[in-house]
Amino acid sequence: MKKIIYILISLIFIVPLGLYLTDAPAWGEWDSSYYKKVLGFIPKNIESSRANAPITDYSISGLGEVSSYYISAILGVAIIFAIFYLLKRFIKNG
Repeated sequence: MKKIIYILISLIFIVPLGLYLTDAPAWGEWDSSYYKKVLGFIPKNIESSRANAPITDYSISGLGEVSSYYISAILGVAIIFAIFYLLKRFIKNG
């Protein structure tokens, strides 16, 4: 378990690298212009299929970009841990 925690902490620390690597966006975070650039066209219904994120562009008003990225990463990891913890308890008790 300690190894997993160390790996997650290490990954959280490198999260802001995405701010500096702007040649290609992260997987699945493409906007219409990226589709146009890479594919030469915008796939049908791509604009209407966008989901609303709770923290849009990992940006929290009043905080800098790097701080917002860290908070988003920590929240994401915490939510995933909570989900798996609850699943484990549910399955164990069920």
